Amino acid sequence: MTTFVPAEVDATTFPPLEPLFRDLLERPVTSPGALEAWLLDRGELIAAVGEGRSRLYIAMTCRTGESQTQEAFTRYLEDVAPRLSPLFFELDTRLVDLERAHRLDEARYAVLLRNARADVAIFRPENVPLVTEIDKLAQQYDQVCGAMTVEFDGQTRTPSQMARYLELPERATRERAWRSVAERRLNDRERVDAIYDELVALRTRVARNAGFDTYTPYAFAQLHRFDYGVAACERFHEAVEREIVPLVRRLEAQRARTLGVQTLRPWDLAVDVKGRPPLRPFDTGADLIARMRTVFRRLDPRLGELFERLGDGTESVRSDADVGRVRLDLDSRPGKAPGGYQSMLHRSRVPFIFMNAAGLQRDVMIMAHEAGHAFHSMLCEHEPLVEYRDAPIEFAEVASMAMELLSMRHWGPLGPGRAFYDDDESFRRAQRDQLQQTISRLPWIATIDAFQHWVYANPGHTRDARTAQWLALDARFGSSVSWEGLEPARDAAWQRQGHLFSYPFYYIEYAIAQLGALQLWLDAVEKDEADAIGRYTSALALGGSRPLPELFARAGLPFDFGPEIVSRLAEGVERHLERLPE
Repeated sequence: MTTFVPAEVDATTFPPLEPLFRDLLERPVTSPGALEAWLLDRGELIAAVGEGRSRLYIAMTCRTGESQTQEAFTRYLEDVAPRLSPLFFELDTRLVDLERAHRLDEARYAVLLRNARADVAIFRPENVPLVTEIDKLAQQYDQVCGAMTVEFDGQTRTPSQMARYLELPERATRERAWRSVAERRLNDRERVDAIYDELVALRTRVARNAGFDTYTPYAFAQLHRFDYGVAACERFHEAVEREIVPLVRRLEAQRARTLGVQTLRPWDLAVDVKGRPPLRPFDTGADLIARMRTVFRRLDPRLGELFERLGDGTESVRSDADVGRVRLDLDSRPGKAPGGYQSMLHRSRVPFIFMNAAGLQRDVMIMAHEAGHAFHSMLCEHEPLVEYRDAPIEFAEVASMAMELLSMRHWGPLGPGRAFYDDDESFRRAQRDQLQQTISRLPWIATIDAFQHWVYANPGHTRDARTAQWLALDARFGSSVSWEGLEPARDAAWQRQGHLFSYPFYYIEYAIAQLGALQLWLDAVEKDEADAIGRYTSALALGGSRPLPELFARAGLPFDFGPEIVSRLAEGVERHLERLPE
């Protein structure tokens, strides 16, 4: 860490940041050594700016019902971010120019320079106000979703809390719960459609301003996708259609037979097929953390120590003063945005995990997932260059998805401490559920990714055309459940995927990472767990300092998401499911 940025700087406002940018833009740099020092100061400023925005975002998502948090984030989007964007462009431009004059070590700086050159190439000043509007629309989507509640059994509940009812043995109760959430979402269908219409139009304008015909190649450049393109994504879609969809539909046919129903309905997918009570692996967020500590201690002592640093899960972000102090906000509550995420406050080097825990097995998976992101951040926290303390998403998600699977063997009764399940039957159920969800996730990812490719290739589409394309993709990749009488809910099912609104094209990364995570898991259970964990932590410690294929190679993984890999992993998952009888 340098002393360039004052410790007390308020990075949520522009005036104290401007002179720091000016210093970097005007400072004489006369040698490679001076350029390296300049890069460290630049990185510290980037970290401060990123943390300022993250703090506002954390407050906004934890307290969506409070006008001051919404207004503060909106004010940042309107007044601060648009003024910073051109300055970051100037910094990138100066970096590229300085490096031409004072050559840096290619092995050390290749990734940073490649990214900076790409950012310079696509920046356009006229896009700055458009990006502000895009960010505000994404915020509106979060507010709409955060306000969703239903009245059920005499209580007000969030959609996340309603998921518990989909695990109950009584089919009528499950149906009533599912319909209540679906109807609530449909109340805002028009509003969400309108938000998405505007987002597509604005993003297309941004791309065309930068010289692209459509948004897709612009997004790939912006996301620094140097190692694969649209054709690789389409190859993945085809592999999923050929190898994964038939497996998922076989599993669903088996589920229908065991449940004794002729046709599965959407509310039949989470219930135990033998009518056993739902898995309730923990009670509160604090209980979740206590049990997860046991899991990570068993898995690897170093990961256990890192997890201890996050706290005990007893607190939440109730005020601005809590941001940065509280590292876990776990329990679902009204007025909290949906979903889960991990955010690293890079200047403080403090991770924060947000989720909506409701006592479900799914929450165990989410906690393991976000902990994997936190491990990634903490394992490379000593990297001097802030740009390298973030990895490409395709590998960042290996960190999280691998932890879902690698932790799985330690959820049960064997080993020191109290984990999530005290009996073998529940432990087997939880593992089986995890593997089925993991493999079932791939068709959904293919659906969302293919949907985005169509949307932005056809930016003038109508809502009816969009719905027709969604239904065609659902027929290609989707579940075998019957939607008879539920057609409006099926038509609008894509609206619940927040990535479409806030992080366009950021979804195929989950598939690439999932395939890497599955390979690590198979190595751990069929070969050597300690070796798999060692490769995992070694690769995570690189952060984003190496190109994507090299990060995969450090973990002992091929960078490949085509049919051969997909087929092998589908066979491996099916083989292990056969060892975990219902």
